[in-house]
Amino acid sequence: MAADQKMQIFRRTDAPGLNETGLMAIAQMTPEQREGLTKMMKEGYGEGDDVKVLVNLPGFSLTYAWLKKSYPLLLHSHDSDCLYYIVAGTLQMGTESLGAGDSFFVPGDSAYSYVPGPEGVEVLEFRHAQSFDFKNLTKNQAFYDKGAATVAAVREDWRTAKRPSMAT
Repeated sequence: MAADQKMQIFRRTDAPGLNETGLMAIAQMTPEQREGLTKMMKEGYGEGDDVKVLVNLPGFSLTYAWLKKSYPLLLHSHDSDCLYYIVAGTLQMGTESLGAGDSFFVPGDSAYSYVPGPEGVEVLEFRHAQSFDFKNLTKNQAFYDKGAATVAAVREDWRTAKRPSMAT
């Protein structure tokens, strides 16, 4: 730690939303990706997550994300390594079911996605980077069509959703 740094306290209640910070640069999308994402947004896609930047220090960031049940997370990558810690709820990543207390690591520029469980999932994202990109790798138009239908079907549930309970 540098001599000029001081201990700091960061509160989730004071944390800005990820989209407010400018820390995540969205990589250029194809017209088809933009069209598909726009279709999902019109159905309420933005209501299915809550993402806050808890800490943003030189060379380090900590982000909190709550993805609600059935949230259709795009196949994507980031340009920095990320260690994820599941705070509450569950998720399905390929054939792996993960829950509270589990972690997973995604190397920079690796494609990944996961499906939140029936209560949704809360994760902490640890990065050795202050900023990072988001590359949408979802090219299948059927994913966007199904995603829009899913969002439309669960939007009302999302509006009243409660955060998943933590494991004891």
